[in-house]
Amino acid sequence: MNVPTIVTPELQKRFHVPGRIAALAGGLLLAASAYLPWAYDGDALDNMAFLGGPSTLQFLGALLGLLLAVSAGMAWVEPWADRKGILPRLLMVSRRAGWTRGTKALGVGLLGFIAVVLIAIALELGGLVTIEYGGWVALAGALLGFVGSRLLTPGRAPSLEKVKTPAWLEIVSIAVLLLVALLLAAYALNQNDGGTFLSILAFIGALVAFILRVGAGGWLSAAGQRHRNVLVFSSFAVAFLFPFTQNGSDANMSIATQVLIFAATAVGLNIVVGLAGLLDLGYIAFLGAGAFTAATMSQSAFATIGWKPPFIVVMLIAGLVSATLGLIIGSPTLRVSGDYLAIVTLAFGEIFRISMSNLDGSDGPDLVHGSSGIPAIPNLNLFGFDFGKVHTVLGIPLGRFSNYFFLMLLIMALIVLVFTRLNHSRIGRGWVAIREDEKAAEAMGVNVFGLKLLAFAGGAFLAGLAGAVKAHVDQSVTPDQYIFLESAFLLAAVVLGGMGTVMGVLLGAALLKLVPEKLRFVNEYRMLIFGLLMVLMMRFRPEGMIPNQRRVLEFHSDDEELVEEIEEDLPYEFAEEH
Repeated sequence: MNVPTIVTPELQKRFHVPGRIAALAGGLLLAASAYLPWAYDGDALDNMAFLGGPSTLQFLGALLGLLLAVSAGMAWVEPWADRKGILPRLLMVSRRAGWTRGTKALGVGLLGFIAVVLIAIALELGGLVTIEYGGWVALAGALLGFVGSRLLTPGRAPSLEKVKTPAWLEIVSIAVLLLVALLLAAYALNQNDGGTFLSILAFIGALVAFILRVGAGGWLSAAGQRHRNVLVFSSFAVAFLFPFTQNGSDANMSIATQVLIFAATAVGLNIVVGLAGLLDLGYIAFLGAGAFTAATMSQSAFATIGWKPPFIVVMLIAGLVSATLGLIIGSPTLRVSGDYLAIVTLAFGEIFRISMSNLDGSDGPDLVHGSSGIPAIPNLNLFGFDFGKVHTVLGIPLGRFSNYFFLMLLIMALIVLVFTRLNHSRIGRGWVAIREDEKAAEAMGVNVFGLKLLAFAGGAFLAGLAGAVKAHVDQSVTPDQYIFLESAFLLAAVVLGGMGTVMGVLLGAALLKLVPEKLRFVNEYRMLIFGLLMVLMMRFRPEGMIPNQRRVLEFHSDDEELVEEIEEDLPYEFAEEH
């Protein structure tokens, strides 16, 4: 992340060595402060009131401090290790990957982490006076590290993608990275304290920023491309193991299941917005159509359709109903674009909600019981497996939400497969062409209207599949669940995560669904925080958290070092054009 600074290049050159010393000293000071008390009372965060006994958050802060010290000190280690020939290709990345860039990113992230921790302590205990001397020492170390890192002369853009490493090392690195992600996710979800949860997010953000800026992110990305099958299998294996880390907690698994449903819907929206470039502000209606379809054909005593087919058939019908709605709304409206299309889709979302409220037997046929909806939807029973019962595996109880989590994993695998295949097909290239320049695409023979309609119908179908499962997870379906705000959050997940990518949308959906659940104590300010987050992202990273390279170049075409780096991996014609 590029942080505005008043430090000029001349000042950086003059104070480069003092800045490196200051960053190293600040990191060591922060690491040492972990053994001091940070809070007056143990009720704040995860009990930081002990002398000589660091809590988990203090240990994480010390880890970041040591990492800052190591990163800042690489300039002195490099010549010695280069002469000795010690790990010349991996350890000596100062010239090639820019340890300086990693130090600068870590200086910002470390200061943010300490600020979040100290503010949480002050809010939870009732003022800054409750922060003990160890907390102020940690803040001094973070400030020293931040100032020192700002004085460093930035190096060349990281480029470790072409570093040759053994295949076993790449596979082990992928596995270790996913295992660490699993442990951090499990630990974060088990925290009921909002301040602790935010502090963990700040730690993860600082660590990821360092990895990306030092160049290891590019190396991991290249390793993942070379071992795609290992990466995909490991990702689903880690997701499959997640319920076993929760010790039967229905609360956490409920959140995780809702995250998967939200993410599956966002991936469908990514086809419409990320690939085809169609701004849809009423997409939540397709999720609701799938949910209402499944509810009316469920075993609920309030279901209004007498036909009770197997759930697999119900899912397909729900997806087809949503796709049909996509065709109905798309056929007359896709002749318009931009703001006009956004207004039409927004109106469609509201029309759907109001229409469902009117299907109450008074203003319309009694199909969904109006605003009361369809309650008492029973749990699924597929091939004799009851999703409502607790099943014990390896001594760990897995409740109903864990069962639905596994089901959503299978559906998510299908949705990701469909999205990636479409993205790399002629259809996907046609969508991208429409997104970049609709007139040029039409002039080159692309069936613009047909592909737009296919994007609407395809995205709606995927949302309908997720909606069918959501009806049984929630055990009731009402029109008020599918309001415009939900469409806005879906669109935000796509934009914040990275349009046109799978991992970016999954990350964006997870954050936007998970964070509000864990920060209920600031529920009154949720929209304010959400708005500030959008402003900051659009200012510092408009391409999203995990973007594709083309969109990075589009948003940062004025960054000469970044353009030079990306042009190496993009086709010649595209690089020349931009």
